[in-house]
Amino acid sequence: MAQYTKVPDHSHSDNELMPLVTDPANAFAPIAMRSQILPPREEIYHSKLEKVYLFWIVGASCDGCTIAVTGATHPRLEDLMLGRVPGLPRVELIHTVVSVESGPEWTENLRMAAAGELDAPFLICWEGSIMDETYSGDGYWMGLGEDRETGRQITSLEWLDRMAPLAAAVLAIGTCATWGGIPAAANNVTNAKGVMDHLGKDYRSTLGLPVINVPGCSPVGDNILETASAALLFLNGLAPLPEFDELGRPAWLFTETVHRHCPRAGYYEEGVFAEEYGDKECLVELGCWGPVVQCNIAERGIVDGYGGCMNMGGICIGCTMPGFPDKFAPFYATPPGSFLSATTSRTVGGFIRRVRRLSMHDKQRSARWDSDDSPSGWARHKKQPVGVEKAVHRFYSKVQHFNDGANH
Repeated sequence: MAQYTKVPDHSHSDNELMPLVTDPANAFAPIAMRSQILPPREEIYHSKLEKVYLFWIVGASCDGCTIAVTGATHPRLEDLMLGRVPGLPRVELIHTVVSVESGPEWTENLRMAAAGELDAPFLICWEGSIMDETYSGDGYWMGLGEDRETGRQITSLEWLDRMAPLAAAVLAIGTCATWGGIPAAANNVTNAKGVMDHLGKDYRSTLGLPVINVPGCSPVGDNILETASAALLFLNGLAPLPEFDELGRPAWLFTETVHRHCPRAGYYEEGVFAEEYGDKECLVELGCWGPVVQCNIAERGIVDGYGGCMNMGGICIGCTMPGFPDKFAPFYATPPGSFLSATTSRTVGGFIRRVRRLSMHDKQRSARWDSDDSPSGWARHKKQPVGVEKAVHRFYSKVQHFNDGANH
C-alpha cells in the first residue's frame, strides 16, 4: 500500500463540523443516497440492472478527457445518465464538475463505495496520471477531500486503492491515465505512472477484469463511452466481454494504425509528400508518426465524426501510444525512419503514379471517343492517345477482356 500523505492531523474547520446532508430528498445529499428514492424506469428498456455508479476520479490531468467525454455522441453522456439507452442501466455519474453536491457530501459517495455500502455496482473512470505520493515530501500531490474524523487529507491515489478491489471495472481514460503521459515524461519529479502500472498485472475487478485502457490526449469522446457501454452490456449480462488487446485497449478501436485510414494515405503510396503545412499531400516528412501509431481518429473524427488531427491538416504525434511523449520527440521533426520508407515510396510510388495516370487517361474516354477526340468544349487541346500510349491501351484492353465469354 502506498504512503499517501505525511500531513499531520489538524482540527476541523467550522464547515467540516457541520453534519452530512443525509436526507435523500435533499438535492445536496450524496447522489448515492438520492438515487435510492428514484422511481424505477419503464420496463421497455429491458435492462437487468436498474443502475450503476460511475466514479470519475482525477489525478494529474488537464481535464481534457472530461471535455472529450462530454462531447461524445454515440452514445451521449446525458442519455446514459438519464437511462435512455436500451439495454443499459442508468448511470449515476459522480464527477467533481457535474455533481450537484460538493465537499463532504461529494466525498461521502467515495467512502460508501469503498465501504461496500452502495445499492448497485460501480465503475471507476480514472483521468490523469498517478503521482507517487512517496515523492511528495511533507505534503501531497493530489488531494480529494478530508477524513471527517481526523481532518487528514485523503489523496486521489488512496481513494483508488480503497475502491478498486470492489469496482466492477476500472477504466483508465486518456494517455496520462493509461501510460503516464506527459506528467510521466523523463526526469519528472513525481514518478508519475499509469493506473495499470500502479495496480499491477495481477489486479482484477470484481468481474475478473484487468484495467481497461482508453488512450488519447485527449481521447475521442465516443471511444470512451463506447468502451464504457460495452463494459456495461457485459455487466448487465446482455453481451459477451468485448475483445481487448494485450495492453488492455479495446481491440476494435486501436488495432489499426492512423495511416491505414488517413485521408492522405494514398499520397504516401504514390510517393508524394507535403512540403509545408497546408499542402494536401502526405505529412510524414513534416513529422507525422501515423504509419506506426494505433489510433482511430482519422476515420472516426474527434467530435460526432468531424475533425481529427490529420483531417484538419495536423500531423500525428503519437499521443495514444505508451511511448508518448518521450519516444516521439522532438515533435514536428521528420522521423528518422521516414528517410528509408519515404525514399522507397518515392521510387516505387513514382512508377505506380505514372502507370495509373496512363490507365486513367484511357478510362476517361468513352468507347465512342476511341476513334475521335472528346466533344468537350472545355478541352484546351486534343487528348487522343498516340504512339506508345495507344499501343499500351490496346494491350491492356485485350488482357482485361481476355476471359470474356470463355465459359459460354
